[in-house]
Amino acid sequence: MLSLYSAAASFAPATAPVATATRAAVSMATKEDLAASLNPVLGYYDPLRLGSAAFWNESQEATYGFLRQAEIKHGRVAMFAFCGYIAQANGLTWPNLLGVPTTGATPAEQWFNLPIQGRVQIVLFIGFLEWWGEFGGQGHQHYMRGGKPGVYPPFKDIPFHKAHLNRFSLYDPLGIAAKNSPEKKASGLLKEINNGRLAMIGIMGFLAEAKVPGSVPGLTGLIKPEVFDTMGPFA
Repeated sequence: MLSLYSAAASFAPATAPVATATRAAVSMATKEDLAASLNPVLGYYDPLRLGSAAFWNESQEATYGFLRQAEIKHGRVAMFAFCGYIAQANGLTWPNLLGVPTTGATPAEQWFNLPIQGRVQIVLFIGFLEWWGEFGGQGHQHYMRGGKPGVYPPFKDIPFHKAHLNRFSLYDPLGIAAKNSPEKKASGLLKEINNGRLAMIGIMGFLAEAKVPGSVPGLTGLIKPEVFDTMGPFA
């Protein structure tokens, strides 16, 4: 759902290449500094050179914003999935949803046992969050247009919003992070990205062990075998 616009190069001033090169150099330095902070041992590791690519005829900066946004978003989803898988695998589920018991031996089985109305509601709600993250919020700068990757627009600009949504933020509902210093916010970003990376590895480890018992030695005997092919729809 990204809004992609082609650049009007014919109207660019003669000095544009120099300015672009300068911005790209600054962007590369920022990427390397961030990578070193995230993993001092590995540093900036980009064998496929995606960080310097230009997707969809966009600028390198727009492409980097897209990739960083994708990493942060997938990391956040993976952290939810990792914790949710552990909770559901240990029987911590809602007792009833739409009048139907939510039971099952595994998290995937519990999902497929939900009534179709419940699954549709969840998918539609996720779709709304995705749409609002891309297009919502007056004055919200898109991450491919100079905005900060990972920033989610508040709900105050929803046309049918209620008074209590005026200051509600999905990322920071209690307003705690907004009071942090820039240094603490930068440290929090590093922790979030690293935790998200680990969660992505963790949830895929759960799914691999559930589908092929013994494929993840550290999880052998801890994860119940899965009948459903969780990754089947993406194959």
